[in-house]
Amino acid sequence: MRPGLSGGQYRPLSDTDIQRIYETALDLLECVGIGDPLPEILHYALPRGCRVDDDNRLHFPRTLVEDLIGISAKEYTRYAPDPANDLEVRGTDVLFTTAGEAVTILDFETKKFRPTTLIDLYDATRLADQLEHIHSFGQPFIAADYSGDTFIHDVNVAYAQLAGTKKSFSLGVANVDHIEPLIALFDEYLGEEGGFLKRPFCIFSGCPIVSPLRFAKDNAQMLVKVAELGLTCDVAVAPQAGATSPAALAGTLVQCFAETLACLCVVNLIRPGSVINFGMWPFISDLRTGSFSGGSGEEALISAATVQICNHFDLITCVGTGMTDAKTMDVQAGYEKALTTVTAALAGCNLIGAYPGIVGSLIGQSFEGMVIDNDMIGNVQRILRGIEVTDETLSYEVIKNTVSGTGHYLGSQQTLDLMHSEYLYPDLADRSAPGAWESLGNKNLYEQAHERVHEMLESYYPTYINAAADARIRSKFPIELNPNDMRKGNGRWSFGERFR
Repeated sequence: MRPGLSGGQYRPLSDTDIQRIYETALDLLECVGIGDPLPEILHYALPRGCRVDDDNRLHFPRTLVEDLIGISAKEYTRYAPDPANDLEVRGTDVLFTTAGEAVTILDFETKKFRPTTLIDLYDATRLADQLEHIHSFGQPFIAADYSGDTFIHDVNVAYAQLAGTKKSFSLGVANVDHIEPLIALFDEYLGEEGGFLKRPFCIFSGCPIVSPLRFAKDNAQMLVKVAELGLTCDVAVAPQAGATSPAALAGTLVQCFAETLACLCVVNLIRPGSVINFGMWPFISDLRTGSFSGGSGEEALISAATVQICNHFDLITCVGTGMTDAKTMDVQAGYEKALTTVTAALAGCNLIGAYPGIVGSLIGQSFEGMVIDNDMIGNVQRILRGIEVTDETLSYEVIKNTVSGTGHYLGSQQTLDLMHSEYLYPDLADRSAPGAWESLGNKNLYEQAHERVHEMLESYYPTYINAAADARIRSKFPIELNPNDMRKGNGRWSFGERFR
């Protein structure tokens, strides 16, 4: 299994459906517009023919939107701190990343949710660094212990991720004024002023739209700033069907497409040819209660349809999957997570924010769940890879020789040759016989994942920030991570100790 296996096989919409959704979205942008446009946006939009009405709504001419779709970047390199982990984002090639910004951690031993901490974020980063089917790291939860000071929070989240992974990563930023200091921090890591902008290995993400059809001030300011710097713009536009978008799934697709197109227009008005991760993330409501329902069949369907629409226009696709309303990593979590993840992958989404480990309708994060979901994502990739049909794999001679020989294929050369190339073996899932399972303590998958997390985190403390760079960063920025917590032997993940 490798990053970038190709999808695009699942197409829930017809071409006529896509065209009707597209035309209606353009009607919304031209006739209804997006409310509360910032002066920074108007500076770029008004000279290109956009207009503001008496209700302070920004209207985008249809022809302008079509032109900006045409010039928006169709692919890019997703840089990593280690160039060996750079990823190509293109076509219908599929990559998997963490996502979330949950606010609690599900404690395995107490079975209760507790507030997230900065050290949790560092631990989650170095855990994901070891999970082969997670290709890029997106901030999975906040550091709630520093939520009162957003600058200290953002700086420390960036530092924790830089210290914990060599994969590309992204983070949400609370305030536009934090972007320049974060770039300066990354330059200190590289030891070169301006080095980060040459190979930007961190992507700043945000939600620039408040549904229905309004700009969100803080995140819209960041969208403008990131575009002005020439960085990848990463947006998540997340209306909730039946609450902040129409209950009709087609209507939610129309609104979400229009809202995300507005973001594309802004960044390409600022810098033609900008890269934007076109994050249509439509969510679903349980209309009996109005609550969010991330693991539903409707969520799987609408996310795949989103990907299909974006692929039709050669946009860089990004959706959220792997969400579950289950409160722990149980059977419900398993089928809900797999359902949404496999459909988005088969639809050919470039960047699947697979929410590995997320539980409780995006409220909580499970370390054990990250390990379990890594197994699930590996199997989704195996489905993506498909079946190779060649003269050799059709196996005529192998079948003929076996029928006239041993009568089974267990010892054949073909079986031995294909053992590790045709088949994927789970890292965690139990395939032992019932008797063997009983003799090993009757542990379920969740319990086995708990042990695996301890094994992976007790001794794995990478030193991706060298001592000189670390000293420079700590002398200039309010880094709160204790160096003793970032070294072996600190006892935080010894067996028998509770998560803290």
